[in-house]
Amino acid sequence: MGPTARTVRRRRLAAPVMAAVVALAATLVPGAPGAEATPTPARVVAAAATPDPFFTYTGAKPLADYAPGAVLRTRTAPYRVTGVPLPLTVVQVLFRTTNARGEAVAGVTSIIKPLFGATNRVISYQSFYDSLDPEHGPSRAVTGAASLGAMPAHVETVLMSTFLLQGYAIVMSDTQGPTADFAAGPEYGYVTLDSIRATLRATGTGILPTAKVGLVGYSGGAIATNWASVLAPSYAPDVNKRIVGAAEGGVLVRPSANLGYIDGSMIWAGVMPMAIVGVARAYDIDLTPYLNAYGRQVYDKLQKASITQVLGAYPGLTWKKITKPEYGDPASIPVFVRTVNKLNLGTRPSPSVPMFIGQGTGGEIEGTRASASVGRGDGVMVAGDVRSLARKYCAAGTKVVHKEYGLSHFTSVPFWLPDAISWLTARFQGKPAGDNCASIPPGNPLTPLKGS
Repeated sequence: MGPTARTVRRRRLAAPVMAAVVALAATLVPGAPGAEATPTPARVVAAAATPDPFFTYTGAKPLADYAPGAVLRTRTAPYRVTGVPLPLTVVQVLFRTTNARGEAVAGVTSIIKPLFGATNRVISYQSFYDSLDPEHGPSRAVTGAASLGAMPAHVETVLMSTFLLQGYAIVMSDTQGPTADFAAGPEYGYVTLDSIRATLRATGTGILPTAKVGLVGYSGGAIATNWASVLAPSYAPDVNKRIVGAAEGGVLVRPSANLGYIDGSMIWAGVMPMAIVGVARAYDIDLTPYLNAYGRQVYDKLQKASITQVLGAYPGLTWKKITKPEYGDPASIPVFVRTVNKLNLGTRPSPSVPMFIGQGTGGEIEGTRASASVGRGDGVMVAGDVRSLARKYCAAGTKVVHKEYGLSHFTSVPFWLPDAISWLTARFQGKPAGDNCASIPPGNPLTPLKGS
């Protein structure tokens, strides 16, 4: 039997989009055909260099008077790569959300509309844009931002093209909030959940009222995915009941442990001062009195840095190299101890939705040795902490599939991604979620950092 008329129509609609995805992928691979594209017109560069007023709330009504997830403003635009439009339509939504300090702020999300009419399947994809500059967020990227820090969103659109070509809607929010509070996990969670609320309330998105949602994210995107899963039952029960499952990989569990793990590493050490800037900004604390002259220099330099600028840029950097001698132990700084413990997922409730958790263990590939205190990881994330988190969730009754890859943070992605897509697809199909809780090995204690 030949293909149905509907199937033929879907193939015709998908063909130009698939071609665009392939072209997009080519432009993002160094040395690939098409990488030396025509320079972006000056008018586009000038526009990208100026903050877009759409992303700033200017209404007379105080933000605190709106409910979390309230739609403040919307617009529709073509998906653009450094100013070049693709045959994808994006609906952007400015919405009310909550920052790490519990204050009302304006968040933004971008909805890539489904290709084949309306849909009741939504992928909330949490980006790993990992930056201290709000202008690097996915919503800036998909409307034409040309900076290197904004490029991860385009890579991620390619990664999610499987869902896009099957008729799903894809939602990507600027999870770090309006001030790019890097590593502030709870804020990532609030923004993600309110982004979904706003998506389901906005019009013209092609998303049906009965839509179900799947969460997925890797690395920085896993921060948002896990915190959203943990916070949903209490902060957004209306969203929680729509979530079919959450798939994540390269998971940050207990930042105090990660700082020790990457201390002195070859590639990932620069993430340490980035996290110090992000967490200090998120919680409005001043950590500069504890930094030495070099530490202050690095701190000031990274105020708007992206992950692309620090990877490999500070080989061998240690906490002691950036702090005054009397603060060589992070536990000796009370305000740091109090703040970093707020980010420990091990002290938070367990999600009520099924979880797929992937984690690499071959960090030596990326120049990070096993730690005497926390063991091996993928170069930046600690595998023993992830195992303990998965076991904690299992003990609380959460359905968890946990899988380790003997590779590094970057090299695990090609193996994690198909596993995550397959697992999440099964959740949308209504198949019961299984678990491998009985076979997850013990990990590290997830105890909070104790002050010295």
